[in-house]
Amino acid sequence: MMNTGHLASRPAHVPAELVFDFDLYNLPGAAEDVQAAFAAFQQRAPDIFWTPHNGGHWVATRANDIVQMQLDHRHFSHNQIAVPAFPPGTPLVIPINLDPPEHTGYRRLLNQYMVPSAITKLEARVRQVAIDAIERLVPQGECEFIQDFSQVLPIDVFLSLVDLPIDAKKGLLPIAEQVTRGETQEIRVSGQAKMFEHLNDWVQSRRDNPGSDLLSQIVTWEIDGKRIGEAEAISYAAAIFFGGLDTVAGMSGFIALFLARNPGHRRQLAARLDDAAFMKNAVEELFRRHGLANTARLITEDLEFGGVQFKAGDLVLPANVFVGLDERINPDPLTVDFNREKPVHAIFGNGPHACPGATLARREIRIFLEEWLARIPDFSVKPGTTPVMSSGVVSGIQRLELVFS
Repeated sequence: MMNTGHLASRPAHVPAELVFDFDLYNLPGAAEDVQAAFAAFQQRAPDIFWTPHNGGHWVATRANDIVQMQLDHRHFSHNQIAVPAFPPGTPLVIPINLDPPEHTGYRRLLNQYMVPSAITKLEARVRQVAIDAIERLVPQGECEFIQDFSQVLPIDVFLSLVDLPIDAKKGLLPIAEQVTRGETQEIRVSGQAKMFEHLNDWVQSRRDNPGSDLLSQIVTWEIDGKRIGEAEAISYAAAIFFGGLDTVAGMSGFIALFLARNPGHRRQLAARLDDAAFMKNAVEELFRRHGLANTARLITEDLEFGGVQFKAGDLVLPANVFVGLDERINPDPLTVDFNREKPVHAIFGNGPHACPGATLARREIRIFLEEWLARIPDFSVKPGTTPVMSSGVVSGIQRLELVFS
């Protein structure tokens, strides 16, 4: 049965049997387990289906199709990555909304800045931020994990990369939340405009007096020997801030909730913190089970794909989360198994738009687990409280109260 509210009419090229009631921002069961809510659709719907929600769009649910779409930017463009599509005239977010070859020149800077050797230099800083945050919490015996840790470790490290004061996150975090999990398109579009405006003064200052930080490098970047323009610089900065302020913070929240609910897994990790190979695989398994990014693609021309007829202008949602939950490549996918031979996921995407911060994200999550479990090996969800979580362009946990001895 369809939910009430505005629904798009089924286009003539969409067979009636491929229509399913899927609303990215209001999935049944998402309040208890976001990823299991996605998996429920994966199990009962066709591999590719169409939903009338959020302007009407296709949804791809299987790993092979999703990876192929992520790799084929010629047919599946990044020009629109949200459902519903942002209105005409909405400024592009560079380089997220660009496809190769335009995307390539902007992306080159991030690739240089995020190489493993550069991340290794950051590791001491990441570890110290984690230790300081955790040791502040230990005497309290409880915390609100999102505010007290998720929005401290990755975000404080990110703000140091762009050379901004820690208290800058007070203005930035609500805007990032509005864009990624706003309840309506109007709220999300407004949030993007707010981010552009919020960054304007910082961007202007760094263009006039650049330093060696990442923000300075971005806003003064040269392509083919010419410095990018002011509007491009603000857009480029916004893309970096959206990624730096939300993704790892969201992942650490999902992982903390899982470990709070699963003491056996928690004890497994705590007992093998010094086993590098085991911890590496465990981090990948936690990523696999807790996918959170769900970006759309714009169909650029009529084509048949997976037995489905796409039309130019259609939107398709090849949500990353489905890859890790696909039982065709990950047997028993809702079960976390730290000894799984090869956890397969697409949490960082694939192809030219794969997340440039993947190495840093992996390092931050590993350090979080090492330092937290060394100091707080036993913790649980605070009795009488319920974690607050939601699905969206980037699914996340907004509140998670924990207690520990």
